[in-house]
Amino acid sequence: MKNSQNTASGGRRPALRRGELLFAVRAAGLGVLIALLVHLLLRDTSGGPARPAVIVQQIAAPGNAPATAPAPPRDSYRNAVRTAAPAVVNVFTAQRRHAAPTPREPLFGQLFDESGLAPQPRTVTNLGSGVLVSADGYLLTNAHVIAGADEIRVILPGGENYLARLVGSDEESDLAVLKIEASELPSVRFAADDQLHVGDVVLAIGNPFGVGQAVTMGIVSGTGRDQLGINTFENFIQTDAAINPGNSGGALVNPRGELVGINTAIFGTERGAQGIGFAIPAALAREVFAQLVQHGRVIRGWLGVRVHGLDVVPRAVEAGIEGVLISGVFADSPAQRAGLVAGDIITHIDDMALHNTQSLLRATTARSPGSEVLLRGLRKGQPFTASAMLQQRPQATRR
Repeated sequence: MKNSQNTASGGRRPALRRGELLFAVRAAGLGVLIALLVHLLLRDTSGGPARPAVIVQQIAAPGNAPATAPAPPRDSYRNAVRTAAPAVVNVFTAQRRHAAPTPREPLFGQLFDESGLAPQPRTVTNLGSGVLVSADGYLLTNAHVIAGADEIRVILPGGENYLARLVGSDEESDLAVLKIEASELPSVRFAADDQLHVGDVVLAIGNPFGVGQAVTMGIVSGTGRDQLGINTFENFIQTDAAINPGNSGGALVNPRGELVGINTAIFGTERGAQGIGFAIPAALAREVFAQLVQHGRVIRGWLGVRVHGLDVVPRAVEAGIEGVLISGVFADSPAQRAGLVAGDIITHIDDMALHNTQSLLRATTARSPGSEVLLRGLRKGQPFTASAMLQQRPQATRR
């Protein structure tokens, strides 16, 4: 049966097929939705309800890198390493020695000439680390790293090799300053706040065992460690960040990449590593650095006494007295001129209370030669005072 043909003028509209009807309904619904959205977005909201926020999320197309590098995870210290590591260098030393083993030892035959009598020189090398602290080539390391060296070379992380000049060495603090002839070098910044607390995170950067620059992480295990018998001046930072041979002279930094210490020693036994490392505080390193650059040596005040802790005087300990016991007085020293004698107990220098031998040492060496100090203490159980004019500490003096 044929469909009837109706004209457009006054006749009935042709009937819509089922598919066309569904399309029309959907189109009408979509049009209403679009109109509603346009109305909501464009209407004046000055008196009506707040316009809903439109959240747009951009998703990078596969294979396209983001415009900027992602921030490191909150538990990452990569930024600290990037800041400090370029300034931590390798320090190689060479020392020429004459060996004189007996000719009867065949293992040492290569050290002798044909006669078997004349010893030949041999070169002993050592490896440590150092920290660039200025862009013009000054760096800090340990005094024991460069002790006795005939030649010192500094190798930067990028492989640049420089012959280094020894500016000065201070065995009593185990610090030394080297200089390389270069400019615009990376350098590490001393921490503005030298105060460290147990539990603070620290990173040790150096060249352990010569395997290449390495970074270890730990915490501050203790501060003010002294009387360890390592150096004359001891006020060590103790850390469990792994410090191994070759790390000596390297950097101990905080999570901002600032220098808080110079790694210098480890504690160990025949049973292996104990996770106890020691670093020289940045405050002491900064003072020694300044003096070595200016004078080539460290100038310190000196009182001229030998001292012991009060643990050798049980009665003083029982009485709760704090201070140091004078066990000897150097001849023609400030102490002798001030009238101090063996057996005196010194409790204060000026207004500073003394708790142990290191506190006396720090109190006198921190003052310049020519400084006058007021000493207070006990002599045969009775209070006394004395005034002493400090003089320059002799270089060979270890206490």
